Amino acid sequence: MSSEAGFEVAVVGAGAAGLAAALALAREGIATALVGRHAPVADGRTVALLDGSVRFLDALGAWAAIAPQAAPLVELHLVDDTGSLFRPPPARFVASEIGLDAFGWNVESARLVDSLRLLARATPNLTVFESDAADNHRDGSGARLMLEDGRTVEARLIIGADGGRSPLRVSSGIAVRDWSYPQAAITTILAHDRPHRDVSTEFHTRSGPFTLVPLPGGHRSSLVWVMGEGPARRLSGLDDAALASSVEHQAQAMLGAMRIDGPRGLVPMRGLSVATPVAERLALIGEAAHVFPPIGAQGLNLGLRDAASLRDVLLSARGAGRDPGSREALSGFARGRAVDARLRGTAVDWLNRSLLADLVPVDALRGLGLIAMSTIGPLRRAVMREGVLPRLGAPTLMRGR
Repeated sequence: MSSEAGFEVAVVGAGAAGLAAALALAREGIATALVGRHAPVADGRTVALLDGSVRFLDALGAWAAIAPQAAPLVELHLVDDTGSLFRPPPARFVASEIGLDAFGWNVESARLVDSLRLLARATPNLTVFESDAADNHRDGSGARLMLEDGRTVEARLIIGADGGRSPLRVSSGIAVRDWSYPQAAITTILAHDRPHRDVSTEFHTRSGPFTLVPLPGGHRSSLVWVMGEGPARRLSGLDDAALASSVEHQAQAMLGAMRIDGPRGLVPMRGLSVATPVAERLALIGEAAHVFPPIGAQGLNLGLRDAASLRDVLLSARGAGRDPGSREALSGFARGRAVDARLRGTAVDWLNRSLLADLVPVDALRGLGLIAMSTIGPLRRAVMREGVLPRLGAPTLMRGR
């Protein structure tokens, strides 16, 4: 068994949030270990990287390689397809109204991770360990990771980016609240006859949101179709032609004839929050700290804000000569990230549950909210800005220039 010492930080988790955190720290001269196997999942999922996330990736030197694989989200259309008596007219949001070329850019998740992984391997101050963590030990003097390949990694702080089932979170004893919804999401890539014109369209149905998000080329889009668990399982069992026909029908043929043009996934709808994202020499980011249903493009964007915020906190601690793994150094991170996650999680949860409720007062409230955002300019612009990047407490590398 060999021991690797001399790291200030060890990031556990090879997904986008963990990779971004490791890159952000290594680029500041912080000796960083990245622990985790590269294990992409072919499930047709994409991520809509909002403007703040793109600024962050650009600051890391990652965006130039990702941009050619991403499609801009210039407009967002919301269509109430619930059949409610209080059904509002479609709402249209345009990025140029808040001074942006696009709200964000949509990219296939596997391509994003591949690009970040390649950059990580070539980044100074960053050592990549292609092995999962088997166990960990943390105390007042430091932290140690035992890897599945027999090696050990020593650091002053562990960043847990090891997913929604996070073994690091479990071993820390951090209190967790988790829940599930009676739904699942079908995800895939579609080709279609009509151009999407960089417009993302979200239909609100009684079983959940049905969302088509542009991909590069003008005639490809990603699908996230949320519905009841039973119907989702039945639809996921259809052949490609039958599934494409069902999607085309649900989309009201707005993009013409469709065909399946990528892998598929069936994603359970669940949520998770933590009492605090920090413990003894441990900071949790991404789905280790919060899990949302795939609605509203909040999940990974929140995880990237975690990574960017933690970078700011650790640089501040280093500048003040503080131990980066101490409770004192991590206290501000814990407070700020808890508020952000709670606000985003509440919004996503309320939208999803309001669609399932089928109650007249709830329908009226949701409808009035959409009408207000469509007709009251200052409110609409404020909501768009907040959706793209919260202004209060925005991490340094996500702020506008």
